[in-house]
Amino acid sequence: MAVGQIGNFLAYTAVPTVLVTPLGALGVPFGSILASYLLKEKLNILGKLGCLLSCAGSVVLIIHSPKSESVTTQAELEEKLTNPVFVGYLCIVLLMLLLLIFWIAPAHGPTNIMVYISICSLLGSLTVPSTKGIGLAAQDIVHNNPSSQRALCLCLVLLAVLGCSIIVQFRYINKALECFDSSVFGAIYYVVFTTLVLLASAILFREWSNVGLVDFLGMACGFTTVSVGIVLIQVFKEFNFNLGEMNKSNVKTD
Repeated sequence: MAVGQIGNFLAYTAVPTVLVTPLGALGVPFGSILASYLLKEKLNILGKLGCLLSCAGSVVLIIHSPKSESVTTQAELEEKLTNPVFVGYLCIVLLMLLLLIFWIAPAHGPTNIMVYISICSLLGSLTVPSTKGIGLAAQDIVHNNPSSQRALCLCLVLLAVLGCSIIVQFRYINKALECFDSSVFGAIYYVVFTTLVLLASAILFREWSNVGLVDFLGMACGFTTVSVGIVLIQVFKEFNFNLGEMNKSNVKTD
């Protein structure tokens, strides 16, 4: 798992966030397939269809993803972080988090799944850009550039943001799993989390600026296909039916 997270971190520093985040869903079908063979868990026909859709949607995402990086240096990152549009988005996210954590979650969290999902997803929209920013700042620190001192300060700030957001996310994910079904939570969380991360990345890194209409529609279709696949795998995994049983029922009807 540690090696996987390191690979995930390196991916954010190497390719656009708009591609890495949706592709994180591939862990779900791969995990389901491995569990069916190694742990002898049943994977019904809808689960198999979900795996196929997730892989197909991922291929579409790769084909239509942005082909160039919009932010490649620490100096460009600092400029993006001070952009008024991103600062405004950050203020809105922080205000929503304060309302959700201190007012809405204590009263409605245990009965409304979207409360905990919203908290974790809003924090995730800060976590992923912070991870990408740490990678960019680390490059200047390692190469000992003239701006390495400023890069070190920026890296420490982003590390603090990343650490705090991950701790709070773990807390509310655990609370959500205590109150709601993990399959339903996982499916909804993936869709909301990915949507907000893509929104934050679009505002901060402007990765969509080089994407044409056809590629935009292709990525939207790919993300929708992956999301449907995840829902089929997660939500319907307890359904006990297969093609053999469907054929038997058709024969009895005839």
